[in-house]
Parts: sequence; structure tokens; C-alpha cells
Amino acid sequence: MITWVDMDDPKWKVDFVKYSGKIDNTRNEVSEARFRDYGFLKYWFRGVEKFAPWVRKIHFVTCGQKPAWLDANHPKLALVSHSDYIPNEFLPVFNSSLIEIYLHKIPNLADHFVYFNDDSFITNHTEKDRFFTDGLPNDIAAFRHNFGTGLWTKCLKNNIKIISQKFDKREVLKRDHDKWFHPSYGKKSRLTRLLKPYGEFITLVTPHNAQPYLKSTFEEVWNYAGDKFTAVSINRFRSPNEYTQELFRTWQICRSNFNPYNTYKNTKMFPLILQSNEAIKSIYDQTYKLICLNDNAHIRNYTQVMQEIEKAFETILPEKSEFEI
Repeated sequence: MITWVDMDDPKWKVDFVKYSGKIDNTRNEVSEARFRDYGFLKYWFRGVEKFAPWVRKIHFVTCGQKPAWLDANHPKLALVSHSDYIPNEFLPVFNSSLIEIYLHKIPNLADHFVYFNDDSFITNHTEKDRFFTDGLPNDIAAFRHNFGTGLWTKCLKNNIKIISQKFDKREVLKRDHDKWFHPSYGKKSRLTRLLKPYGEFITLVTPHNAQPYLKSTFEEVWNYAGDKFTAVSINRFRSPNEYTQELFRTWQICRSNFNPYNTYKNTKMFPLILQSNEAIKSIYDQTYKLICLNDNAHIRNYTQVMQEIEKAFETILPEKSEFEI
């Protein structure tokens, strides 16, 4: 499954202006980087076809958009509009967090699914057991520092409030000690060991890349806190009082519905404002199975950086996929 938006679509522009006023690069929730697309989507489909041919179905989630080159009749493709699964009273929506918390309501979604944002790509051969083993998602259970007072940090703290209400940290870590302190985590488990005696949950590390989920996890969390999700669904743009997909991931881990796996060993998020050269090299060298190209409105030499990234993708994925007309 992948979510995508075309900010050059005339209808999208009209709706955006109606509800927000304008693009504002001083505010992350309405910055250009949150919505712009440089044409890399075709490499996402090429990567799936070449490096993950086992994928059974792709749910392509948009506000009703479709790139002109995409074959809507491909048997593996399902075009999903926000109106297909999000209540109409909350549409149109420009808030990725809201788009994500309703994912389980997508028609015909399998119980086992992998969720991609459109800035994440498969760049090397990736087997199904990278995401699931024995029917459970592969994931890393480790705490992280949660500094700052920004919007995203506040949302992560909202998530943890629900987790702390539902689960006892000491019981979870005792029950699943081997999962939380798995040797494959390496240095990532240091903070978890340090905080083991303390009773409060904090935010887990967030790999910020393709994430395996059980649909049943979403259903269970909604049964527990659905009233809270419905209340914040009026937020057409990101706001500090809402929840993110990390809540469902953390719930899944606290439920023991995961296998320990250090996702960082073959997954990398590149903030392009700081690591554009490293990102480009990683694509050429196919260093990782999965990469995330994290955009920012203040990237220097933006056009040049994007052109270099495109050249790198074209080197490893030059052939059209069957998803392209």
C-alpha cells in the first residue's frame, strides 16, 4: 500500500486554498515539501516489480488522483480514493496522520499489509520475510529520546498516553524480554536497558520507512480509542492534538504481535537537507533494501539534487514496469 498526492492537480489546488489559504514553508504541516512530487513514483512501482515480485496487491491511495502513465487496469493495482474509506464529513483532507489512522477501512485490504509513504522506495531485492515471519510483522522494540516541543513530538506523546493507559510497561518488558532485548538491536537497545526499571512508556524508535501491519491491530486500537480518533478527524491539516500511525505500531509491539528484527540494518532514512549526497550514493550502490528520501522545503539546489536522484534511480531501474502504460 502506498499513499500519494499530486499538488499540481487543479482540483487539489482549489481545495487546498479553500481550507488553508496557501503553501507556507515556515509551517511544516502546509509546506511545499509535504505535498510536492518530483516524478519518482514510477521508480516505486519499478522497485516493487523488480525487487519484490511476491507483492500480491498494491492499494494506491490518493484523493482521487492518478498519474497519466499509471495503468489503472493492472490486475495487481487497486485505486483507492480517500472517499472510499474516510467518512465524507472529514473530506477533503490534507493530513497524512488522518489518512493513515483509517487505513484498515480500505475495501478488500488483507490482514497482513505493508504501508509505504511516497518518499520510501525499494532499492534492492527484498523478500517477504523482511516484513513478516510466521504471520507476524518484523519490527524493532526499543525506546528513543523524545526531545522537543514541535508538532510531531506532541503527537507522539499523545500516542504514548494511550499506550500507557492500556499496557503496563514492566509487564510487557517482562513477558517479552527476549523480544525487547534482542541481540540484533545492538546499540539501539541501550536506552531500553537504561529505562527498564522505570514504569512509564516513552516513544519507540521510529524507522520512518515501509512498515508491516496487521489490519486487526488497527481494528483493536479503534475499538479501544475510536472516540478520540473521531474527535480529531476534523483536523484537515496536522495539528498537535492528534495521533499517528506510530500508535498502531507501538500497540502491535506491546501486544507481542511482532518478531524482533533490527530494521535499521537494511533500511535508511535520508534527510535530504543534510544527506542528499549520501542518499544518491546509496541508490547507485543499492546499499539498502529500503530507503526514505525525506524532503524539506529548504533544501539547497533542490532541482539539481532531484535530478541527481532521478539519474541514480534510472541507473538501477531503467526498464518500465508493467504498471506503466
